[in-house]
Amino acid sequence: MRHFITLDDLSNFEIEQIFRLADQMRTQIATWSGFCKGKLLATLFYEPSTRTRLSFESAVERLDGRAIGFADPHAASVAKGETIADTVRMVANYSDIIVVRHNWAGSARVMACYSTVPVINGGDGSHRHPTQALTDLYTILQRKGGIEGIKVGICGDLRYGRSAHSLALAVARFGGRLVHIAPHGFQMPEWVLSRVKHLYGQEPLERGHLSDVIGELDVIYVNRLQQERLPPEIDREAASKSYLVNSAVMSGAKSDAIIMHPLPRVNELAYELDADGRAAYFEQSANGVPIRMALIASLLGLEQLILTQPPERKIASDNRSCDNLNCVTAHEHYLEPETEMITDDLTTAVCAYCGAIKPVTM
Repeated sequence: MRHFITLDDLSNFEIEQIFRLADQMRTQIATWSGFCKGKLLATLFYEPSTRTRLSFESAVERLDGRAIGFADPHAASVAKGETIADTVRMVANYSDIIVVRHNWAGSARVMACYSTVPVINGGDGSHRHPTQALTDLYTILQRKGGIEGIKVGICGDLRYGRSAHSLALAVARFGGRLVHIAPHGFQMPEWVLSRVKHLYGQEPLERGHLSDVIGELDVIYVNRLQQERLPPEIDREAASKSYLVNSAVMSGAKSDAIIMHPLPRVNELAYELDADGRAAYFEQSANGVPIRMALIASLLGLEQLILTQPPERKIASDNRSCDNLNCVTAHEHYLEPETEMITDDLTTAVCAYCGAIKPVTM
C-alpha cells in the first residue's frame, strides 16, 4: 500500500506516469467512467477548501466512485477531542482511500501511519500541498513543454504558503531554476531552502520585488497572503498591500511567460490579467481534476503505474521535541519525536513530521 504525503513518496518516473495517465483522463474521460465503481473516497477537511475538496470529489465521481466525509470539523468527533490516529482508524473502515486537509503540519503523515487504506495529503498547515505541486508541474509542462532549465519565479507569501513550498521542491527536483520573490518577513523558510540546497544542489535567487527580475522569468507563480496563518505581531493590512501583480507589472515580462496562482486570490493578482493570454491559473485549477483522478486510480492499484520505489528517507526516533508550535507533535501527545537526516554527512536534520530544522549535536 502506498500513501501520498509528500512528493518524496513518488519517484520522478512515477510522477511522469501519472502525468501521462492524466492526459488520457483529461481527453478521453468517457473511457475511464466506471474505473472506480464501488470505491469510496473519504474527504476529511479540517480547514476550508473549495478547489482541493471539490476537485477530489469531482475526480472520484468522474471515475464512478463516491465521496463521503466532512468539511466542518466542528460537526465531527474531533470536536469531542478525538485524536487524528483514532479518526483515521475509524474512517479507514468506511472507505477505500482518504484525502485529508488539516491545519497542523505533519498531520497527514500521522494519518498515513495509522491508516489501513491509502492516505493523500490535501494540505497540512503551512507545510506542504503535494497534489497542488503535481497540478502545477503538469500545467507548466503543458504550457512550456518541460521543466528543466526554465526560470520559475515564486512570489508573495512564501513563508506560510504551503503551495509555494511544494512547488519550490518540485521545480528544483526536475531541474528548473528558482527565483524567490517576497516582501520582508515572508521569505521562503529555512527548511525548504535547506532541502533545495542539499537534495537538489540549488541555491535560489532571492529578491524583494518582482519588477527586479520579471523580465527573466518563464513562470510567474503568485501566492496570496496566508491571513489565517500569520502570527499576531504582523501588520496584516500593510502586508496585504506589499505586492500586486497587474498589467503594469506584467508589461515587463516575457511575451511567452505564464502567470500561475494556486487560488483563491484576494488582492495580489489583478482581475485585468484574466484576459491576458499568459494567464494560466484557471487552466491550472481545471488540471487538478485529471491529476487527482490519475493519483486516485494509481494509489488504489486500479491502474498499474507504480513500478519503482522512491529513495528511502533516513528517519529515526529522537528524544528532541520539535520547536514548531504548529507541528502535529505539539498537539497529539502520543506521538514520539522523529528526525529525518537530509544530508549524507548527517549535518542537517529536520522534524520528520513538519520539516522544521533541528539542531545537530556532534
